[in-house]
This record gives sequence, C-alpha cells and structure tokens, in this order.
Amino acid sequence: MMERSSSVAPGVAEGNSNAQLDHAIQRARDALLARQRADGHWCFELESDCTITAEYILMMHFTDEIDEALQAKMLRYLRAVQVVDGHGGWSQYVDGAMDISGTVKAYYALKIAGEDINAPHMCQAREAVLGLGGAAKSNVFTRILLAMFQQVPWRAVPYMPVEIMLLPRWAPIHIEKISYWARTTLVPLTILCSLKAKAVNPKGVDIRELFVTPPELERDYFLKGGVLNRLFLGVDTLCRGLDRWMPRSLRRRAIRKAEAWILPRMNGEDGVGAIFPPMVNSYEAMTLLGYPANHPARQTCLRSIQKLVIHRDDGSAYCQPCVSPVWDTGWGAMALIHSGDDGQTDVAITRACEWLVQRQELHSAGDWAARAPWAAPGGWAFQYANAYYPDIDDTALVAALLHAVDRRREQPGLHRLNTDRAADWMLALQSKNGGFAAFDADNTSYYLNAIPFADHGALLDPPTADVSGRVAACLGILGRDKDHAAQQRCVDYLRTSQETDGSWWGRWGSNYIYGTWSALSGLVLAGEDVQQPYLRKSLDWLRAKQHDDGGWGETNDSYLDPALAGTNGGVSTPHTTAWAVLAQLIMGEVESDSVRRGVDFLINHQQTDGLWSHPSHNAPGFPRVYYLKYHGYAAYFPLYALARFRYLLRSSRS
Repeated sequence: MMERSSSVAPGVAEGNSNAQLDHAIQRARDALLARQRADGHWCFELESDCTITAEYILMMHFTDEIDEALQAKMLRYLRAVQVVDGHGGWSQYVDGAMDISGTVKAYYALKIAGEDINAPHMCQAREAVLGLGGAAKSNVFTRILLAMFQQVPWRAVPYMPVEIMLLPRWAPIHIEKISYWARTTLVPLTILCSLKAKAVNPKGVDIRELFVTPPELERDYFLKGGVLNRLFLGVDTLCRGLDRWMPRSLRRRAIRKAEAWILPRMNGEDGVGAIFPPMVNSYEAMTLLGYPANHPARQTCLRSIQKLVIHRDDGSAYCQPCVSPVWDTGWGAMALIHSGDDGQTDVAITRACEWLVQRQELHSAGDWAARAPWAAPGGWAFQYANAYYPDIDDTALVAALLHAVDRRREQPGLHRLNTDRAADWMLALQSKNGGFAAFDADNTSYYLNAIPFADHGALLDPPTADVSGRVAACLGILGRDKDHAAQQRCVDYLRTSQETDGSWWGRWGSNYIYGTWSALSGLVLAGEDVQQPYLRKSLDWLRAKQHDDGGWGETNDSYLDPALAGTNGGVSTPHTTAWAVLAQLIMGEVESDSVRRGVDFLINHQQTDGLWSHPSHNAPGFPRVYYLKYHGYAAYFPLYALARFRYLLRSSRS
C-alpha cells in the first residue's frame, strides 16, 4: 500500500461525492494551467537514472572543460540517488536491483570529481561492484567510456570501425537497418572507437580498484550467447586483427562521410537526434577531430547538451536524456478537454494547439524516407525540434487532439491539412505485419541484436502494441474512408500481439497496464465491439490487478519477469491508476465498481497543490536497460481520467 503523503488533501473519504469529484478536477485543472508556458506549451522534467548525469561529469573531464559549480551540484544529485540503505550502488529505477554499469559510471564520476574513495558511500559502491564481478562485467557503453579513459584495453569493446559508413545498403550491417537512437549514437561513436580516443582526464584519475582481475589481464569481457552471437564474436576478433592493415585513405574517407552525416543532423541547439548520447558522442568526436573550442558546430553542440541540465531548489542538478514538450503538450491539452468549459480552459487548449501546429514537420524528409521515399513529411517530433526524426506516437496523439478539438468546437476541417498530412505520413510507415513502430517501418533485422555491440538489446525499433494502439485510435477519430484497410491491418496486428492473459506489453510506458490501455483505446476507437471475448478478457485482467486501496501499480521488474505483469507488491501509483481507469472507460465501464474505486483512489491521493506524485520511474527508454520518470504523468493523466469519467458519467445519465 502506498503511504499517504503529508501533502495529500485532508478530509476526503471513500465514496466521494460529485462535489468532491468536481473539486478535484478543478484543482488539478488549475494546477496544470498554472504550469503552461507563455507560448502555450508544457514541458515537464524528464528524469532517468544516474548514468546521464555521471556521463556529463565525465564528458567535462574528457575535454578538460570542467564547470566546477555545476559539477558540485551534480555530485550532490548522484549521492542523493545512491541506494545507501540497500545494495549500496545505483539502480536503473526506483526499487530496482543494482545496475553494475550505472554504478561504475557514477562511482567514476564521483571519484574523478574529487570524492574521497574512503568515504562510506564510496566504499559501499566499490564493494557492490566487486561483489558482482567487478567493472569488467559492465555493459558495452560503459566499457567504451572506460576505454576512452584508458581504464580498459580497446579489446574490451566491440570492433566498430568507422568504415561501416561506406557499406552498401544491401550489406548485413548498415546504419539504416538499426533504430534512430542507435544510428545517431553509433555514427559519432565509430569515429571515437576507430581513432581510439583518449580522454584528457586532467587529474589522471583511474578506477583500477573496481576490477577483480586487472583490466589488462581480463579475458572475459564479452558474454557468449547463442550460435549467432558466437559467430559475430568470431567475426569481431578477425576484423579487429585486420584493422592494422586498413588503408589510411579509406579511413579518412569514412571519417569524412561520418562527419557529412552528422553535421546536417546537428539540429541546432536541440542537438543531434535531440537525445543526450548522440550529442555527447558528436561533441567528443569533434574535439578528437580537431574542431577548435570556438568552432560554431562545436559550440552549438555543447549548448544543446547544456540545455538539458535541470537545476533543483535543493542545490543539486541533473542532466535529462532529452525533453518532452510535444508529448507533454498533447496530453496536457487532451486532459483539459473535459475538465471545464470556462474561457480560461478554452484559451489554454487553443494556445496549445497553435503551438503544436507550428511544430509539425511539413517540409523536410528525415531518415524515415529511406523506407518510404514517396511519402510527404507530416509528423511531429517528441522534442522542440527533431526534423530528421519525427515519431509516430506523438504524431498520432497530436493529430487526434487537433481533430477532437475542431469537432468539439464545431469547426470541422480547421486543421484538416495538418491531420491529413499526419495520417498519410504515419500510414506510409506501417510495417508489413500491420503494426507501427516509433520511428521507422520494418526496422526488424533481429539478427543484429546478436552483434557484440548490441548487448543492450535495444538496437532495433520494431512495431509495438502501444504505438499501434495510438495509431488505431487516431485513425478511428479521424474517420477517413481511405484508411479502412490500413486500420484493419493494424487491428489485426493488435489482436495477434495480445498476451495469453489478455494484456498487452507496453514498450514506451511501464508496462502491461500501459500497453493494455493503449491497445484497448485503439481497438475500441477503431470500431471493435467491446463485447468480444478477447476484449472482455483484457478487462478481466485489469480488474484482477486492482489493489485493495482502489489503485493500480506496476513494477519495472515486469520487463524482466512477465509473471509480474500488472503487479507492484500492492503499491498503487497515480499514473498507473489513471491508465487503468481510462482503459475501462474506453470499454464503456463508466459506472462499474472498479472504475469508481479507481476514481476514489485518485481523489484521495491528490496533493494540496492539485497534482499527484510518486517517485517511481514510469516508462522504459529501453526495456531491461534504461528507464525514465516523466514528471508530467502525475499532472495530466490523473486529471484526464477524472475529467473523462465525469464527462461520460453525465452523458450516460442524460
């Protein structure tokens, strides 16, 4: 059971009245409106684990450009998120097991910044790492960082020559065959690895004490998996041995091609790929290639990284992996639609829609065009700007929002150009199996997950139920006759991807409850009969996971063990409860006891500031590897669930 925070509003009991519901919605609406930016958008914090902040500190020591004041703030953050009362290291998410890779990075960041290694928290972390076999057991990305700081030999990392930039598209390995996030991360990384980058490391700090076997003597840096993995490891060893005979002219040509690929994707101060790892890799690659500190591209790249830093009131600071303004604004406006009919809300929704319309990509083709060269641009990105990489999830959300707002205001066709371009673009990226991925179509070269670089298992961007559900919902809302066949293929994909227990796996939110809400929303809005057995089975699954307090919660451990799907040791969270309530509302279960209890939970746990909170990470960046905490989820999803419930309740009774 989740303990009631001292900031929860007093005097609210089980079995809330309509007046209490109205009051909760009003307070949540006012709180959300107060956080809207002057130009109409929302952008909440997007927090991850310790790794991004640790890498920021290490980046400063890589280039010897150390901001001492910022470093001190980041050290305070790293110390605060260490699990000193448990395993002693750092976790990927709240209440998760220790992550050895993140712990090695955090420890190194603390030590390189001057932390006393004999301090109790450093001793704890060191013992925790050694207890799991030492730093040699870290993942590929951590070992690459350690190689650049000369803490492990280069044979400890996969062979990733920059010459892969010269491979033809038909080659088994090609950058267009991997996901956008892997692609933007890998290209500058091949420069760093091929030239065997050496960090400045001005204080010469090492972490040899984190190794069970001296790193130069270690022989087991790579885990050996199945036959395909062993084959790739053999190829890796062979190619590494041949690297010394690589013609210098060929390497120079490959580096020039990598630079020519990176520079157009710099994306201004929003950064390469608009995510932290490619930004840092590109910045360090430019440093290695001799770009002076005052070079415009290098300065712009650095500013894009600096803009991700969050300074907290407690004197700490951390670095976000990226920002989420389009996603936050889309859901923020969606939550407000049924929250009240006064002029203030209407103006807020209008301003949000205007802001979103300005950010639709209608002119430039991105990397997605390799799969759909005939398609016209029409998508939205997740961030403020990311023209090369709009995503289908955000595009479906925003297009549905614009159409819903137009219909509500009896202004059909006001945003028809925007929604038509969005739908046409999304459908051009429908995968062969009928589903939709986040960024590309048919990004399913699964054999690539066996290469040594892919130990994180996040190299690809295959179709998923949650994104497909969002697209099905959007197409159902738009109601275009010409989309019927594509929509049916998407519905068929969703039906076949349902788990045997009735749930759906969630790729971009934690986890099966999120996936189930997303899939049900799409299926019902696409016209599926809610009385069909497979949909009733999903409803039964959801209700079986409800806690005694009326809420729902789900641990990120469910990505490791599907038997934990929909469970969280009895701990309920506001965002998960909102998803479960919304899933039942879309099924027409407005006056069910389960929905009522879920609504009561949300009302009972609303804070005095009108919002909700919970410390848990609520989405994977990459399942099993990297997790996120969307701070906005406690602002708009509970409000959306309460407002939608009230609207449907009133409609059913009238």
